[in-house]
Amino acid sequence: MYQFPAFSMKKGFKMFENIKKNKIESGIIVTIFIIVITLIIYYICHALRLGTFSIVIALAFSIASSWGSYYYSDKIVLSLNRARPATKEEDLKIVNILDALMITSGLSTKPRLYVVDDPQPNAFATGRNPENAVICVTTGLLNKLDYYELEGVIAHELSHIKNYDIRLSCVVSVMVGFIVMISDMFSRALFWGGLDGDRDSDNKGNGILMILGLIFLILSPIFGSLMQLALSRKREFLADSTAIEFTRNPDGLISALEKLDADDNQLATANSATANMYIVNPFKKNTKEGKKKTSSLWSTHPSIEDRVEALRNLK
Repeated sequence: MYQFPAFSMKKGFKMFENIKKNKIESGIIVTIFIIVITLIIYYICHALRLGTFSIVIALAFSIASSWGSYYYSDKIVLSLNRARPATKEEDLKIVNILDALMITSGLSTKPRLYVVDDPQPNAFATGRNPENAVICVTTGLLNKLDYYELEGVIAHELSHIKNYDIRLSCVVSVMVGFIVMISDMFSRALFWGGLDGDRDSDNKGNGILMILGLIFLILSPIFGSLMQLALSRKREFLADSTAIEFTRNPDGLISALEKLDADDNQLATANSATANMYIVNPFKKNTKEGKKKTSSLWSTHPSIEDRVEALRNLK
């Protein structure tokens, strides 16, 4: 029978360091977001010839959007995924699993449970801290996984909550999506003459804004991907291993990951801004060709093969 090693002071210190690192990175990302949004809004205000008030408006808008993204990111993500609250009447099995895992996880506050009506088996955790955390699962996950597989998935998401991965992940997802949206709107308005379209054609600033709009339009998706890669793929490995500490059953999570990887259903509510939040990538690629799926520089998740191998090495 599998025997998990006792929790050591060294392992506890490592977890504390990871939590501290996640908090620092969250602050850095919020700062970068404020700078980028300030520049974008400043250029828009400049194009509208708002004069010296441009920088004031830009700073106020960026700070307000940063505050909103931080405090309401969980609600935004749940809304994007059209999630509903789980109930004991409809989702008793998952409610019982979470109740049992709360004891071994050591978390003092129970996360809220939500469900997305979608056939793809998947799950994610979100929220700004463990006291305001949410675990969201799809109906596909509830219908296709057995008790111990579900336990492994929920334990994985609880690991993200305990390690403060949820704060970093949620803030990045909302802020990246917002930056891409604003940049796209700005670029479209410039190209179609929505900004400064009736101004004098000799206005040199308009030409500069056209170039800046093009740069923002091209670089925003790349910027978004790089920000998501700030969520190191090692966090998935850490969450997997921590989940085994909670369940003492690596086979349950291994079986769950293999089932999730083999399922060909597409997640209807998935988008590139929130893909990194799920336990497995919601965008299915090469599943029908039988090709081995491996991680690349731009992957939001490690490959399932690598994760399963790491879990088997824990036995």
